[in-house]
Amino acid sequence: MLINLYIENIAVIEKSNINFKNGLNILTGETGAGKSIVIDAISAILGHRTSKEMIRTGSDKAFVSATFENINDETAKKLSELGYDLDDDTLIISREINSNGKTSCRINSRPATVSVLKEIGLNLINIHGQHESYELFSPETHIDYIDATGSYVDLKDEYKKEYSQLKKIEKQIDSLNIDETNRLQDIDLLSYQVNELEEANIEIGEEETLSEERMILQNSEKLTSNLQKALLYAEGDGDSEGAVSLLDNLCATVNKCADLNPNLQELSEKLNDVYYNFQDCVSEVSNALDDIDSDSYRLNDIEERLDLLYKLKRKYGQTEEMLEFLENARQKLNELTQLDINKENLEKEYNTQLSKTMKLAKELSESRKKTGEQFVANVQKELVFLDMPNVKFTVSYEQIPLSSNGQDKMELLVSANLGEEPKPVAKIASGGELSRIMLAIKTVLAENDIIDTLIFDEIDAGISGSAAQKVGLKLKEVSLSRQVLCVTHQAQIAALANEHLFIKKETKENKTFTNITSLDFEGRKHELARIIDGVNITETALAHAEQLLKNN
Repeated sequence: MLINLYIENIAVIEKSNINFKNGLNILTGETGAGKSIVIDAISAILGHRTSKEMIRTGSDKAFVSATFENINDETAKKLSELGYDLDDDTLIISREINSNGKTSCRINSRPATVSVLKEIGLNLINIHGQHESYELFSPETHIDYIDATGSYVDLKDEYKKEYSQLKKIEKQIDSLNIDETNRLQDIDLLSYQVNELEEANIEIGEEETLSEERMILQNSEKLTSNLQKALLYAEGDGDSEGAVSLLDNLCATVNKCADLNPNLQELSEKLNDVYYNFQDCVSEVSNALDDIDSDSYRLNDIEERLDLLYKLKRKYGQTEEMLEFLENARQKLNELTQLDINKENLEKEYNTQLSKTMKLAKELSESRKKTGEQFVANVQKELVFLDMPNVKFTVSYEQIPLSSNGQDKMELLVSANLGEEPKPVAKIASGGELSRIMLAIKTVLAENDIIDTLIFDEIDAGISGSAAQKVGLKLKEVSLSRQVLCVTHQAQIAALANEHLFIKKETKENKTFTNITSLDFEGRKHELARIIDGVNITETALAHAEQLLKNN
């Protein structure tokens, strides 16, 4: 539950440290004193949208922090999943709003994002303001109230999974529903492209190899002439000795010298190595000359092949891109030629999936109807207690096409007077009735949720007298099982508080300040009297206030 809220530089609140208790916490004060600011500060902690406009005039940033204790298991689990640890079962969430519009958030001193705050806040606090009552004017939200009290979460999840698969198959079928003329044209084009690339029998690296071979063939005459000259220089002819013979003579002469002078032995060996290596080189020159191919037909074949590869490159890209294009074209061609078979198989699969999904949708509808009947009965019981004895609360059912939420449209209908047929809430409910209907719904929903703290912002709008008394008693009843914070203008409700916080606005040195204090018995008596009588408090009002407090 929420045990402390610290607010700094938010609107008219300069600094305020508010302690809350278990049970019913009541906030009262004159209009404009800052009651709604407290709710806005809590909303900021829960990850709701904020604005730099909420920063106090003259300040460059605002700050709010909230401390929670006795965290429920779901919140603890969610914190753990998000990587946050509880410190002695205590959770501290803070948020700073800067004048540049940026905010920074922390959870137990560790950085967090606004979305994380929002995710955690879902299980911490539920805020019900006047605007939320108007959600009842939107029939599409009514089914959520009923689902929240149902015990068919697993069934609903299973339905959503099967429905998602149904839509996936449907999308695949739609993708196959193409114009027949276009299909035949695509088949012709793809068939041509596949045949062209398959007949070309393209290989990676082929173009480089052919280009190299072409260069050799194109220069075969020059190569022959130069290699012949090289052999002539090496082997000589009838008129002159070649380098081989001369080198052989050189080696023989130095060998003789080495026999006479041992110091020349190493030089002799080196020259012999040179001689043998040189002979190897001459052999390679001779082999290269023998290997020269001047086949003009081969050169022509290479030119034609390279020309084909060049044309294909212009159409399909480099070699790797050609091969990738070929693979994709084969796949698309197969899909188009097998379209009728694929479509038939998908339609069979769709019908099977549709039957499965419809079966679950029917089960979901039956569960919702049973839950809806119990839900409206429970809400009607609460409304009778809330001084609406003649109310008739019911729910209408309508079957609609399958959607991600089933095939049900459910709308809550109300008849506030005897003899009137139930009609949509928006057409008959007054402001006071709307508040009580929403309180009744919240009371029923509270029995099924895990949220530890409920906040009601002026739930008493538009009511007074016994109706206000009943609303107060209902809030008190709810506060027996969870913490309740309530902003109210009704003395009957305020008198039931376990903790009464008074919000007062003051002006000092042309600046406005809001103070929030916890009231003792005397303080509560005077505040109740102010609510009853206004500014000029009478002894009668004080006596009435004291009696209210003693009665409660």
